[in-house]
Amino acid sequence: MDAPLVVDLGGFLDHMANHPNEPLPQSIRDECQKVAENFHSNGILIARDPRVNEQANWDFIDMMEQYYLRASNQLYNGEKVAEVHPELHFQIGATPENVEKARNHCERINNLPEDSKAVSECPPQYDAKWRYFWRIGSFGTPSSEVDPENVVPPEFPEWASTMNNWGDLMLRTVETVVRMFEVASGVEPEKIVDMMRGAPHLLAPTGADLRKWGKGTVFAGYHYDLNFITIHGKSRFPGLSAWMRNNKKIDVAVPSGCLLLQAGKLFEYITGGYVLAGYHEVVFNDRTEAAVNTARENGKILWRVSSTLFGHFRHDVVLQPMEEFADRFILPREETMAKYPPLTAADSLKEELRLINLWKNENPEAPANRGY
Repeated sequence: MDAPLVVDLGGFLDHMANHPNEPLPQSIRDECQKVAENFHSNGILIARDPRVNEQANWDFIDMMEQYYLRASNQLYNGEKVAEVHPELHFQIGATPENVEKARNHCERINNLPEDSKAVSECPPQYDAKWRYFWRIGSFGTPSSEVDPENVVPPEFPEWASTMNNWGDLMLRTVETVVRMFEVASGVEPEKIVDMMRGAPHLLAPTGADLRKWGKGTVFAGYHYDLNFITIHGKSRFPGLSAWMRNNKKIDVAVPSGCLLLQAGKLFEYITGGYVLAGYHEVVFNDRTEAAVNTARENGKILWRVSSTLFGHFRHDVVLQPMEEFADRFILPREETMAKYPPLTAADSLKEELRLINLWKNENPEAPANRGY
């Protein structure tokens, strides 16, 4: 499989709502199988969810464009950006450009096929993107270190409702896709979904200033995501590329009315490598430039905003390969269990944050604080 397939969630949702005690028809089981095959072969899939109102995505992006305009102007003028909190490891509120940095994957990048090379620098440089973290839902085992309270920019009275509305919609899609994956994989219903209950899910829109940066700029260096599943709505500007399991690079485009889901490191962990964390990068490329030129001609705001949500596991979940995937481990069992030793989701999160320069005071070479 060289490209992600579109999975329609409508039939599964209708069946579970109206015939929950009846066996799933083969046509719906086939859609569930597409979920598992997409994640195994590609690390990503595209989902069509009839519950998702795309206007909520555009309302969300409209608001984030205005926020990033304000916050970036403050930063560029040497003013304090109140929503930036390095003392909280940037795990809530805003993270300015040139703070986050991908892990060093240079060996992997150098071994990519010639027709599927990454644009990202080696060694990795700081990402030319902003990010805003907003917690979605309530969680049962909070950690004061990584679960601070949400931060609301005061000039946006609609902030909380807009963030929660879009975040809740995307999180429901993630949960449905996971239920379909359980069906296809022979996992007891709700077993994986239960790991998500009470987890610190994060709405995490990125922002890239297309007025400031030009073609070739790396907004997000070649990386995998540290969480369970990442989901995105449609962006107004292209630039996302992803690598399939066979290391083939594709330019990702989300069809109207659809959402993009990507497997993260925790997904790889619990499946013992049957599903691999998907690698991707975001770059100002030719397609971005064409969209920027059109937007400029039409007087639009020149910020690339992603409507992204990170689906997590509860902090107390112990990560280890599930027995249901033992016959699908890529490596021999002993090697698989050694590669993915038991650890909590909380410990995994802290280690990954340290490695991408977001855990406070871990990197003495981090850029000096500017406006925060």
